[in-house]
Amino acid sequence: MSTEMEMDLELENEMTRAENKPYDESQIQVLEGLEAVRKRPGMYIGSTGPRGLHHLVYEIVDNSIDEALAGFCTHIEVDILPGDIISVRDNGRGIPVGIHEKMGIPTVTVVLTVLHAGGKFGGSGYKVSGGLHGVGSSVVNALSEWLEVEISREGKIFSQRFERGNAVSELTVIGTSESDGTLIRFKADPLIFTDTTEYEYEVLEKRLREQAFLNAGLKITLTDRRDGDNVVEKVFCYEGGISSFVEFMNKTRGYQPLHEAVVHMSIAKGDSIAEVAFQYNDSYNENIISFANNIHTVDGGTHENAFKNAITRILNDYARRHGMLKEADANLKGDDVREGLAAVISVKLKDAQFEGQTKAKLGNTAMGTLVTQLLNEKLAPYLEENPAVAKGILEKSINAARVREAAQKARELARKKTGLSSTRMPDKLADCIWSDAERTELYIVEGDSAGGSAIQGRDRNFQAILPLWGKMLNVEKARLDKVYGNEKLIPVVIALGCGIGDDFDISKLRYGKVIIMADADVDGSHIRTLLLTFFFRYMRPLVEEGHVYIAQPPLFKVSKGKQVRYAFSDAERDTYIAELGGNADIQRYKGLGEMDPEQLWETTMDPAFRTMLRVELSDAAAADETFTILMGDKVEPRRDFIERNAQYVSNLDI
Repeated sequence: MSTEMEMDLELENEMTRAENKPYDESQIQVLEGLEAVRKRPGMYIGSTGPRGLHHLVYEIVDNSIDEALAGFCTHIEVDILPGDIISVRDNGRGIPVGIHEKMGIPTVTVVLTVLHAGGKFGGSGYKVSGGLHGVGSSVVNALSEWLEVEISREGKIFSQRFERGNAVSELTVIGTSESDGTLIRFKADPLIFTDTTEYEYEVLEKRLREQAFLNAGLKITLTDRRDGDNVVEKVFCYEGGISSFVEFMNKTRGYQPLHEAVVHMSIAKGDSIAEVAFQYNDSYNENIISFANNIHTVDGGTHENAFKNAITRILNDYARRHGMLKEADANLKGDDVREGLAAVISVKLKDAQFEGQTKAKLGNTAMGTLVTQLLNEKLAPYLEENPAVAKGILEKSINAARVREAAQKARELARKKTGLSSTRMPDKLADCIWSDAERTELYIVEGDSAGGSAIQGRDRNFQAILPLWGKMLNVEKARLDKVYGNEKLIPVVIALGCGIGDDFDISKLRYGKVIIMADADVDGSHIRTLLLTFFFRYMRPLVEEGHVYIAQPPLFKVSKGKQVRYAFSDAERDTYIAELGGNADIQRYKGLGEMDPEQLWETTMDPAFRTMLRVELSDAAAADETFTILMGDKVEPRRDFIERNAQYVSNLDI
């Protein structure tokens, strides 16, 4: 019996036993200490994949940044050591080492072994902090194969070691020190992170650079020492703070600023601080990033909403007062005034209220009020004192409003000409029989020839085919009014049935899987990228909710006699040649059209054997930047991106 069958049988027996057992107090589990973290790590760090792995580093660094926010830390050093061991050192006060009054053990031991233990609850340890739940250090300890802490404090160096969350040594003095600080070294537990325990330098680099921007003057050093002959080190320190962040955002995307200086303003009230920096550029895209206590609030919140509402209102008021909007003109909408806007909103407050464990959205209403007050008091006077800047911003916003109105007319025209709002499907769509979106899938196929093979080879019960011919519009370089009515894009919109842009409604999606199937060559890659750009810009929920996939057709057919193998890489091809004893016939598929319907079904469309890549959106800001760099007008950022990432491209035979 196979292992999988044994597991299935055991699970079935366990379920049977559970069904026959009464639900009483004996079935209630109490997980002691950090056992809960190891049992359900995803509840604490999101996942046990690469994202959760890197999150371990963020938790430790965030504690050091809290020391910087409190005014005690000026330098944080993060090292990736051989064996993917992480070392984080700061020059803060050092974790307290005295005996904890309630627990009767050293305070540092409490911090590293007890959930919800930290200096951020009573109010005296930190006025402002990101690690509000007090779980960061203990969670990292629980999910590490081992963790060592060294604390320089009171002229001494204290040390303790832990393994999988448990202390395996006493806190001991190992030396003397003239300075204070904390050093934590840990190795992620491969029993938890089964996919990988290897850190990506670029992922950590992005996060640490971001934190340096948010904490003006704080020095953060990231060093990769895994290759002893090739040590990589970068130092991040920005005296300009979030103003430097905005400049960086525009520069990396290749945007040209509309006004030379970044607009920066801040306000403090009690223990709360609100800070805003923005600069308009020549693009059509909005790029607003918000933070609360240095935590990226991906879903915004009260501070971001207040900024958007206030800047819209203030620009409309200015345009009215200075005759740029006439009495009969409608007010500019939020999308109009945010076209080409790059902005960073950073608030720091005591007792931050986040919605959800992931801290993706700020809920404190007082911060919305403070941000509104900030813009009322400082943005309106700034516009009056800088009329040239105000004029440039408003001319762009008014032009955006005209384009929006033109897009609305184009959308209505497209509806009439193409049946965008009707139930009539595109002529080339070979629809499926089933109508349940949970079970159906749409293949968007490059070329009529491949489309014909796919239509013949599919399972017509649940697989629909939409052939596309030629390259479509690059929406990154096109304004909204050019998108509507485009002959390559509209058939996709109609087939999916859920609209586009502001009209998009994911509940109307006709197919649960949207699969891009293109040739494995440069042209196919371009078509995939164009489609992904379109989905990201105008149908983003489609990507965010995991409906978009990329088909993986084989590159080679390896055959000898009646034995046939399909290879998806050069290495797999060579393996099959060896398995067949050499002298095999090799067919390199240059396009999907070279496969007959049966081959296309067997290799690329049969759910039992196919391989597909699901397009995931773990970081919208990073995805936004990448699409802008790769698909935008500017050559230099694209060249830099390709040169930086060329090392990760496999040797493709195309």
